[in-house]
Amino acid sequence: MQDQDIADLVTTTLKDLGRGSFEQIAQDLQQYEVMSKWLKKDRVTFDTGIGIQKTLMDKMATSAQHVGLFEEDVVNIEDVLTTMNITWRQAQTYWAYERREMLRNKGSARILNIITPRRLAAMLGLAATLEDKAWASPAADNEVDPYGIPYWIVKNASDGFNGGAPAGHTTVAGVNLTTHPNFKNYAFTFTAISKASAIAKMRIAALTTNFVSPVSSPENRNQISDKYRIYTDMTNYLAFSDIGEGQNENLGRDIASMDGTVMFHRNPIVWIPKLDADTTHPIYMINHGTFYPVVYKGDYMYEHDPILLPNRHNTWAVWTDLSYQYLCVDRRRNAVGYLAA
Repeated sequence: MQDQDIADLVTTTLKDLGRGSFEQIAQDLQQYEVMSKWLKKDRVTFDTGIGIQKTLMDKMATSAQHVGLFEEDVVNIEDVLTTMNITWRQAQTYWAYERREMLRNKGSARILNIITPRRLAAMLGLAATLEDKAWASPAADNEVDPYGIPYWIVKNASDGFNGGAPAGHTTVAGVNLTTHPNFKNYAFTFTAISKASAIAKMRIAALTTNFVSPVSSPENRNQISDKYRIYTDMTNYLAFSDIGEGQNENLGRDIASMDGTVMFHRNPIVWIPKLDADTTHPIYMINHGTFYPVVYKGDYMYEHDPILLPNRHNTWAVWTDLSYQYLCVDRRRNAVGYLAA
């Protein structure tokens, strides 16, 4: 068996990654929203170029008016557009094997015992890294990490469209919020997970962020029936579940009937384990018609063929690459609340 024969065998083996003869108990989080939901191929947007630029129309013209007969027209051309710019981020993972490992495991079942767990471990590590960064805002001088949800959807102690730039930043994706205030997200605080506090505030946020354009155009295609998901920590999630059970008269024998099914406005409330570390107990109300991952075309979980490593003539590595960034094109249609001290 030659080196190239081994590389070809590994490449062929990768096409069949069924369950191996082992149990996976390695992952730290109970669920990974990014890898399991956001980065599914049918849910991401693909783009190219050296960065991502979007044009925003954040102002209406002031030319509309009622007039009398024979009035003289006065025409002014107004600036109604601004642009946002963000740069790509790159993530990667790898796993490796030694040529002689393969020689000692010639049978097909034994090959799976080597290849499958190593690849699975590498992909689990990538999922953990993506999840970690998706729920964080990078520092202004950080040019490696993506712009996670807290970068785009920013908390504020005053209810309303007051979600400005994240801590340490002066703009959001290059947009100056002083001159373009319509690029601020909705924010609110609550004192308890109850119908009188958090849920009342969430209802106001849902109504306030529900912008529906009266003018039909392709640019307004996401204005109606967008996909919302509400993200929160375990403390809030369990409290929401208790409220759901309390208003249901037909629970039967299920003593935790709302776990996994609790909803708000028929949209799921999702427990995000990474948010358990946030002592403000946040509630992120995310409109995925406006917030989504953008992936560089041709670099979506790109898995290389085995590469023979230099200075290690018996060691091969397989790399998986991802070029992407998170984008929010309309912060006003997203909200965040947190527990007031």
